[in-house]
Amino acid sequence: MMRLEDQNADDVALKLAQIAVEAGRVLRRMECEALEKHIKDDGTPTTAADLAAELLIIRRLNEDWPGVPIVAEETASTAAPNSEFFLVDPLDGTGDYINGTGEYSVNIALVRNHRPVAAVVSAPALGSIWIAGNGALVGAIPEDADGDITWRKVGARVAPEQGLIALVSRRHGDDATEACLSTLSIGTRRMTSSALKFCLIASGEADVYVRCGPTMEWDTAAGDHILSRAGGCVIGPGGSSLTYGHEDRGYLNGPFAALGDIALAPRLALPVACDTAKHVAFGR
Repeated sequence: MMRLEDQNADDVALKLAQIAVEAGRVLRRMECEALEKHIKDDGTPTTAADLAAELLIIRRLNEDWPGVPIVAEETASTAAPNSEFFLVDPLDGTGDYINGTGEYSVNIALVRNHRPVAAVVSAPALGSIWIAGNGALVGAIPEDADGDITWRKVGARVAPEQGLIALVSRRHGDDATEACLSTLSIGTRRMTSSALKFCLIASGEADVYVRCGPTMEWDTAAGDHILSRAGGCVIGPGGSSLTYGHEDRGYLNGPFAALGDIALAPRLALPVACDTAKHVAFGR
């Protein structure tokens, strides 16, 4: 078997897409069931659907790449990473899944030396899927389980002088985020949940997403890579790239901004740290 490190990133991304589509079909089947919600110790909700999708993803990853560590939200959130490992969020936007908005996603990323190198973000209820290896692509999820996905390239847009489109969370507004957005010429605020924000910016449909409240690495790694390969960027305080595999801080991210146009970066002043006392990382 070819080692993962020797495989082309595009081929890995395509395989991750297959796994994400399969997990998405599990979520769609369970979406109509009366799922009981449980609140975890960190204040975030989970359901049987989260667990079912995650177990499928872990099983498929282990079949294709045995021995590669997997850090996953529900069952392996404290697993140790390696120089190469997978980050998995089987159901990003559980609150939206429960409420039936359709704005939830399946996120899987391969991380190598602290940065994602292949990724998928699938939106099962919306019928769209984004991947990135060496480039960023979007496709429509086929209704037939045996159907093929037709892919096309996506690219972030150049930011207009006025009237930027900012993506904001449905549930998590905060003063620090507002302060960052106030330095930009925002014309429209669009409410969107989960990692779909990264993908909409990657597709040229929006310009900026700022998050100063806490998120987890499995929330952002896949979207980070897709946006970066589409010509945008995701930056932390001081303009640095986000890095992944921080077991020492429980895989918690700091503040970040997702930008379609890197020229916007100097206009943002992100806080150094999140105010974890006032936020929980759910329903992005």
